[in-house]
Amino acid sequence: MSPRIEDYALIGDCTTAALVSRDGSIDWLCWPRFDSGACFARLLGTPDNGRWLLGAADPHAKVTRAYRDRTLTLETRIETSDGIAIVRDFMPANIPGSHIVRLVCGVKGTVRLRTELIIRFDYGAVVPWVRRRDDGSLHAVAGPDRVVLRTPVNLQPCGRTHAGEFIVSEGETIDFTLSYAPSYQDPPPQAIDPLTVLAQTERSWRAWAENLEHAGPWTDIVMRSLITLRALIYQPSGAMVAAPTTSLPEYPGGNRNWDYRFCWLRDATFTLIALMSAGCADEAKRWRTWLLRAVGGEPGLVQILYGLGGERRLTELTLPWLAGYEGAQPVRIGNAAADQIQLDIYGEVLDVLYQSRKRGLVEDGNDWMVQHELLKHLEMVWNAPDQGIWEMRSGPQHFTYSKVMVWVAFDRAVKSIEEFGLEGPLDHWRTLRQRIHDDICDKAYDPKLGSFTQSYGSKDLDASLLLIALVGFLPPDDKRIIGTVEAIERDLMQDGFVLRYRSEIVSDGLPPGDSPFLACSFWLADNFVLLGRRQDAIALFERLLSVCNDLGLLAEEYDVETQSLAGNFPQAFSHIALINTAYNLARSEKPAEQRSGNLVCD
Repeated sequence: MSPRIEDYALIGDCTTAALVSRDGSIDWLCWPRFDSGACFARLLGTPDNGRWLLGAADPHAKVTRAYRDRTLTLETRIETSDGIAIVRDFMPANIPGSHIVRLVCGVKGTVRLRTELIIRFDYGAVVPWVRRRDDGSLHAVAGPDRVVLRTPVNLQPCGRTHAGEFIVSEGETIDFTLSYAPSYQDPPPQAIDPLTVLAQTERSWRAWAENLEHAGPWTDIVMRSLITLRALIYQPSGAMVAAPTTSLPEYPGGNRNWDYRFCWLRDATFTLIALMSAGCADEAKRWRTWLLRAVGGEPGLVQILYGLGGERRLTELTLPWLAGYEGAQPVRIGNAAADQIQLDIYGEVLDVLYQSRKRGLVEDGNDWMVQHELLKHLEMVWNAPDQGIWEMRSGPQHFTYSKVMVWVAFDRAVKSIEEFGLEGPLDHWRTLRQRIHDDICDKAYDPKLGSFTQSYGSKDLDASLLLIALVGFLPPDDKRIIGTVEAIERDLMQDGFVLRYRSEIVSDGLPPGDSPFLACSFWLADNFVLLGRRQDAIALFERLLSVCNDLGLLAEEYDVETQSLAGNFPQAFSHIALINTAYNLARSEKPAEQRSGNLVCD
């Protein structure tokens, strides 16, 4: 049986990340980037697909864990009848190369531990040659990849693995360092001092977290979410990866298994607002700059998602040799959604550029010509159908949220001229904005249901409709918004959490089966705030916090039947939504008001 998703912890160095299970097994690691091939892929297969175990030899040991204060250092406490030991796992930041360091510290008595290293490059498919050098280090090489293990513990070969047992005594520290470098790099990765880089790395995390904005009673969980988001930022480019994993199923045993190791434009504005609300101006500025680079080129070729450096070709493939998480097939890498048409992304780009200018991130107008070109293209295609925010793999439709975000694009262009004195066809864009608004209100609102619907002429609900008020399309106290919120509460709630839509009713090109989408539940809480339903908002927010794992991490979804996290993990969009909702509840100047321009109802 695979560990539950919530049994994993995240460590990372802002170029890649690893998942560490509660029993001390690193079951997922892509090197050297988030989107590289995995050298530990047990998460989606078996131990023979690669893992690095470091844990108690006693199966009855008591194991607890926590992050060291305001850092990404994982501290696992192991208690046995003979003693207590602590394992500190981390990835050093701001030093040459990429490394995983594991420090075993004796606290009391003696503790016997065991370790098993199984390296499999290319998502568990390639068994490397392993050689021991004269200095005792192990070098595993295959094709372009090399990893080097340095430790005083004598690991012995056993078939195609290396394993060993050892004892740590009170006051003793035993170190393990696993380093990555291209196989053709000469010399190979040099040794680092584990204790020195631990101190440096923790100072760096704490210095960064010191200036983060508080969120009232929810400050600790917001700080953990912000540290998680920073860990998901690919430092060389400034892009934020949606999640460091692929193919964790949205529903147990299902086939909604997608690769999330990329960057989605639809996350842009929420990401910017969360970062700016928290005081992360540098990260917000780099995110905006990455976005501008990514969309460069022909406006009609703008994609919904890109690689970490802005790469466009994200060809979707399946990996048949991996059994999948708890048997969920297929295992996918790449994402075919990059080829879809989603009109909402134009609104996201225009909105993030408007919001960044409004918040003083940028004072020049260098991006204004880019916006002009995007709007010229959007004017020609806005009334075409698309695949929608949820990347439907059925035929294109006139999705309501897509049309609302088209309206947002022209609304932000109008406001940019009105508020910042930029030049453009103001009257024309005002007229087009109103035309789009009227079209949506006429075709997407169902008077009999008293609600907006998923698409033009549809009777189906969709949680993306919760964003209508959050982006400022209508004020929150408009009867159509109130009716939509009430309809979603009534028909899309599952045991207190919000579904994206009813997959057993809506034809999305996939077999039915989906779990509540956590970001949608946070959006409902934000609507409660804007409607003045503060106690309802707090109750829903606290319910959402209760499904965080013991380390404060969230996946994409929550399976209410098994009461476990589902989907890729940890999910940036879930943590972004958590941060924004916390600040909506804790502040008089709320992120939701700032984005929408609407004040909280009395």
